[in-house]
Amino acid sequence: MGRNKKLQKFAELHELPNVYLNFGVNSPIIELPNGQKQDMRGQWKAQLGQDKPLVLELACGKGEYSLGLGQMYPDSNFMGLDLKGNRIWTGAKKALEQGLGNVFFLRAQIDFIESFFASEEVDEIWITFADPQAKKPRKRLTSPLFLSRYRNILKKGGKIHLKTDSPLLYEFTLEQIEAQGLPLEFAHDDIYSLAEQDPNWGITTYYEQLHRGKGATIKYARFRLD
Repeated sequence: MGRNKKLQKFAELHELPNVYLNFGVNSPIIELPNGQKQDMRGQWKAQLGQDKPLVLELACGKGEYSLGLGQMYPDSNFMGLDLKGNRIWTGAKKALEQGLGNVFFLRAQIDFIESFFASEEVDEIWITFADPQAKKPRKRLTSPLFLSRYRNILKKGGKIHLKTDSPLLYEFTLEQIEAQGLPLEFAHDDIYSLAEQDPNWGITTYYEQLHRGKGATIKYARFRLD
């Protein structure tokens, strides 16, 4: 994609009614669709409308999982987080085209996720086809560092879902779950081989289709932090 096209999409993010923006390093200030800027910790459910559960999709890319879950669960709000503005633009436009009033996007750096949400403000977290960070274990989205961050925003009993093609990230996640004694609700290293399918698995992202086309099996784990 050309630089001018990316810049145009980035500029349009400010005009989309389902996009929130953060530009500061470790700053809690969020730019709302109306242009107002404020600390949104503890305010999300009121801002997004109705007292619905809030589910995050981390490193969401174009937000394919947020879009799919938003269609399946109209009584929950879904928010995709990513730093890539052009990808968020694509997901936000699709949500508007599909009339999904419960799907939103936050352009922000996930490293500072504690700056954006209050304690127990988030009900569930999805991590779908994230970069396995082969050479940087601390940057994996299920590393002890990130799990400690999620503890500060996830409600008690809230679930974390990992869906990946990466054996490295999958096994690493299971190791963290065991090391910390976390409740593991379900895990399988080839979910599509199972006779009984969870409807949530049926949402396929671009990267899932790409990896499955190359023969990769899809792994899934669901666990809690308490």
